[in-house]
Amino acid sequence: MQQYTAENLVVHPGNSTDPDVIVEVTPAAAGWETINFQARRLAAGRSWSFQCGDNELALVMLGGVVDVSSSRGAWQGVGGRANVFAGLPHALYLPPQTEFTVTAATGCEFAVAWVAADADHEPVLVTPADAAIEIRGGDHATRQINSIIPPGFPCQRIVVVEVYTPGGNWSSYPPHKHDVHTVDAAGKLVEADLDETYYYKIDRPEGYAIQRVYTDADSPLHRAGYPIDAAIIARNDDVVLIPEGYHPVSSPVGYTTYYLNVLAGSAQSLAAQDDPEYAWVKGAYQGLDPRVPIYATDG
Repeated sequence: MQQYTAENLVVHPGNSTDPDVIVEVTPAAAGWETINFQARRLAAGRSWSFQCGDNELALVMLGGVVDVSSSRGAWQGVGGRANVFAGLPHALYLPPQTEFTVTAATGCEFAVAWVAADADHEPVLVTPADAAIEIRGGDHATRQINSIIPPGFPCQRIVVVEVYTPGGNWSSYPPHKHDVHTVDAAGKLVEADLDETYYYKIDRPEGYAIQRVYTDADSPLHRAGYPIDAAIIARNDDVVLIPEGYHPVSSPVGYTTYYLNVLAGSAQSLAAQDDPEYAWVKGAYQGLDPRVPIYATDG
């Protein structure tokens, strides 16, 4: 186990020797055994090849269009939105042992995440029509969630969603956690043990979000003597790591915050528990922020 702080819970862009990698997270650096993550860019006409090996993989288009050829099929014209603030996502799920090449039809940015898996599933192309939109919360905690690889998706472990939080609003709120695998007396899963990454984009270059990560007495890290209580400033292309604990986000007034969440752990699930000190807020909402939904059409 390791001690997590505000400094090592955020990964800044430019941390790779590959010039096409915007930012990357490796399990060794994160201190977990689950999620590998990269945000990548490609100029038009350039290619990137990868072998999934013993991993299932999600490729999410952040902006631009690519063609993908693989040992399990080919897909042309994947993508379409100019950036994450201009439409809903295209994504591609690939199972273990898949070899593939991404070729940029236009200048593009995309995220790839992979986690260990041993079950074979069919590849799936996710289009904007498949990305179910959910409006969650209320008042100044209203936000938009676009499901990309939700619970119940035909895969083994990975979960992927993207979230928009208007300026002045909070998300991942009330604070929730997913760090202890818990089932109730009927055998229903009430909390999964999941690692998570938050990959940030802000709609203006000088923008930022603030994220708090903190554990309670039930957290394995907390019990082992490694509690977390960190306040993090997240800027464009930063990745915030959530190994354990509650993790609310605040989006400053005037700026829309986007983040791409990847989760993996004890179940292909989003089962979580709210912080009981703040759960009462859910019963106090008066309505929804009329600015949401936003970016609800393909760009």
